[in-house]
Amino acid sequence: MRLSAVILLAGLSVAPAGSGFAEDSPGPPSQGPTQPAPGPGWLPQGGAEVQVLDKVNARSERFTVRGGGSVRYGSITITIEACEVRPPNRPGEAAAYLVITDSHPASRGFRGWMFRDIPSASMMEHPIYDVRVLGCVS
Repeated sequence: MRLSAVILLAGLSVAPAGSGFAEDSPGPPSQGPTQPAPGPGWLPQGGAEVQVLDKVNARSERFTVRGGGSVRYGSITITIEACEVRPPNRPGEAAAYLVITDSHPASRGFRGWMFRDIPSASMMEHPIYDVRVLGCVS
C-alpha cells in the first residue's frame, strides 16, 4: 500500500509516500536515520523492541535491538535505525524507523517509521511475516 497523502493521526504528522515513509524497495541500510523524526518534541532512545509473527507457523518472537543493530528472523532482516518516544507530558507513543529486507529477491521490503499505537499507519506487506513495534528501550 502506498500512501499518497499526508496522514495526521493523533497529532502526529507523517510524511507522504515518496519521502521514504513506507517505500516498496528496501535498499541498503544507511549509517543513520534517513528520515526526520516522526514529529517535533519526540525523544530519541537507544533501541527498539519488535515482535515478528510467522503467519504460516503461527509463531511469534520478540527482539530487543539497539539502534543501528539488526536481527534476523527466517528470511527477513530487521535493522533499527532509530526509536523515539513522546515526552512524559504528552500521550505515550513510540515510533521506530525500520529497514526490513528479505533474502528472497521477489519479496518486497520495508523502510520507514512504524508506530506502536498506530500499526496500521505504516505496515510491512509480506505473505509470511508481520512486524510490529512494541516500544523503545533506553
